[in-house]
Amino acid sequence: METIASICLGIGLSAACGFRVFVPLLMMSLAGLSGHIYPAPGFEWIGSYPALVAFSVATCLEIAAYYIPWVDHLLDTIASPAAVIAGILVSASLFTDVSPFLRWTLAIIAGGGAAGLVQGTTVMARGASGISTAGLANPIVSTVELAGAILTSLLTLIAPVLAVLLMAMLLLVLGLKWFRSHRPQPGPAKPGIP
Repeated sequence: METIASICLGIGLSAACGFRVFVPLLMMSLAGLSGHIYPAPGFEWIGSYPALVAFSVATCLEIAAYYIPWVDHLLDTIASPAAVIAGILVSASLFTDVSPFLRWTLAIIAGGGAAGLVQGTTVMARGASGISTAGLANPIVSTVELAGAILTSLLTLIAPVLAVLLMAMLLLVLGLKWFRSHRPQPGPAKPGIP
């Protein structure tokens, strides 16, 4: 059961990296320092004070930059690959009691995939907001993304299996909505054809 919990913890925090790259790393560092989580061997540095300071500064800079109009779009181009890399790092550091080959395979596929999926969704939301409101609503999108990163990280640290189940249900609902909205609509009936 502990292996499943560590995998869910890694996937959940990786998904949170898709909202904000450094918020989950900061939360992870705090959880490591408090003894709530124990990173895999070789990743103990995440729960150190120098890492806490670095993640705190990076988190503050990232949050502030997303509230500057047009800088947020530029940051998205950098944050997209960074979120995937952070998702891989976070998940690899939390997948314990598995072989190194399985750890890195799961980290790349599940961790990087979860972070990339969430990041792609936020990029599309920010792009739609930028086009429809000329970027004026982007601070609202930034606030929602920040809240998503914080809530996803906290829920994952408290109840990792529940967090991953909720994310899977949310993805299923959003996927079904998208599929229904993009399904070909039947055209008008042609005269003379029964």
